[in-house]
Amino acid sequence: MKERKKSQERGLQEFLRKRATSFRNAFSGLKVLFKYEFNASIHLAVLIIVITAGIILRISPAEWLFVVFAAGLVFMAESFNSAIEHLSDEVSSHYSGNIKRAKDVAAAGVLISAIVSVIIGLIVFLPRIMSLF
Repeated sequence: MKERKKSQERGLQEFLRKRATSFRNAFSGLKVLFKYEFNASIHLAVLIIVITAGIILRISPAEWLFVVFAAGLVFMAESFNSAIEHLSDEVSSHYSGNIKRAKDVAAAGVLISAIVSVIIGLIVFLPRIMSLF
């Protein structure tokens, strides 16, 4: 019985160690994203402006959900796009039509997420801004 408990404790410790490593890797990825990907920094600056506007204009909790979702969508798309670009550059330094198409499609994902975010922003913020005039 004691041996089983020790085995369970070791299993739990290993599980927690692996989760901690996963989080460290994820935060390392965030650091890389904002340090080396200029577009991610632009998205972050826009997000700060949007958050400030949301606070000033007192958007509702439901509207905050849409804003947070839109921001998350853009950062996820930017992350995947950057990962595909880095991986593609590592795989081949020579021109490849398939790699170009993969990079273009990944970039299109960022564009789509940005367009959706702008539409959400207009729906949330435009009525409040218009009511100021």
